[in-house]
Amino acid sequence: MKKLTVTQWVFVGMAVGVALGLAAPEFAVQLEIVSKIFLRLIKSIIAPLLFGTLVAGIAGSGSAKTMGRVGGKAMTYFLGATSVALVIGLLAVNIVQPGAGMTIQHTAVEGVKAGKQPTFTSFLEHAVPQSVIGAMAEGEVLQVVIFCLVFGAACTIVGAKARPVVEFAESVAEVMFQYTKYVMYLAPFAVGAAIAVVIGREGVGVLFNLGKLIATVFGALIFFVVAVLGFVTFAMRIPVKRFFQAVKDPVLLAFSTASSESALPMALQNMEKFGVPKHIVGLVLPLGYSFNLDGTTLYLSAASIFVAQMAGVQLTASQQLLMMATLLLTSKGVAGVPRASLVILLATLSAFNLPQEGVTVILGVDAILDMARTSVNVLGNCVASAVVARWEGVDLNAVPSES
Repeated sequence: MKKLTVTQWVFVGMAVGVALGLAAPEFAVQLEIVSKIFLRLIKSIIAPLLFGTLVAGIAGSGSAKTMGRVGGKAMTYFLGATSVALVIGLLAVNIVQPGAGMTIQHTAVEGVKAGKQPTFTSFLEHAVPQSVIGAMAEGEVLQVVIFCLVFGAACTIVGAKARPVVEFAESVAEVMFQYTKYVMYLAPFAVGAAIAVVIGREGVGVLFNLGKLIATVFGALIFFVVAVLGFVTFAMRIPVKRFFQAVKDPVLLAFSTASSESALPMALQNMEKFGVPKHIVGLVLPLGYSFNLDGTTLYLSAASIFVAQMAGVQLTASQQLLMMATLLLTSKGVAGVPRASLVILLATLSAFNLPQEGVTVILGVDAILDMARTSVNVLGNCVASAVVARWEGVDLNAVPSES
């Protein structure tokens, strides 16, 4: 039993939670404090993690020239791909309605019902921080992201003099990676408690809704891979058979480990062998791990609306689009963090006054969803490197010579 991974322990915790919720519902409800403590620890990760990963990711890429033509093309593709992924997730969850019929305990939703959701102009104004320290203290994640984007760009322009600041951001990121790992050791207990509480309150029917969420996300991810990435591959004349041979191993590694980081070295090597020049793959893939999380963004859009459906909150189209714009920014920079999507999801729910307890409900099946979205992240970044290579005039049909 000592050899079980944290993910495997999560499944054990989920099974124990289901059993407790069915056998002793009154006792199970009392376990809510466990998931609440876990949520508080997750909250403590958000601000320093975003600062470290975003500033290091932007400024650590080199000089302004490095962020030039190739970087600009990559960022253009990233924005398009992640936007499409968000829309697909949004459409899928609105069509299937996996959270319909559920109820969760909450306190923050009343503000949404009373029409206190931000308008577009107030959203733009509120996105700009008056004080980054205040934004971090108050959990204003979008303000933190805006500050980090501008701050990281400034570090890039300043160059060598900003290197100590960039190194500090890199150190903060590494420390927060480790901090997150420690927090995630509590995940099996939080999962068990969360599932037990939900089943104790709502009955076994809640498992049906979680199953619908899994089916919705998996179906949307498959559609994205086939319809979107497949179309891009065809349109850019990327040789499918050789590309499949190049990406299958890193994608399978990402799926089995639920870690994009573990697949990065193999993806870099395989895409270079595939024919993407080293200077392109060496920039696009690492940059994509911060800015092109197709699977994660699709999942986040579905999970956010799923929580709103559970809470019985009817979000208007404009409110959902504002939420998608927030996710587009806040999902950047945390691909290497275990359960990073939970951090971003919690921040988004807080920003839109949706019940944070929804995270604990989803936590029970997050390990399953994590494998799928992580493998799509890796596949999407490999496609991105091939697309940028084609934009740069590289003939990927020509098999590169062995050096």
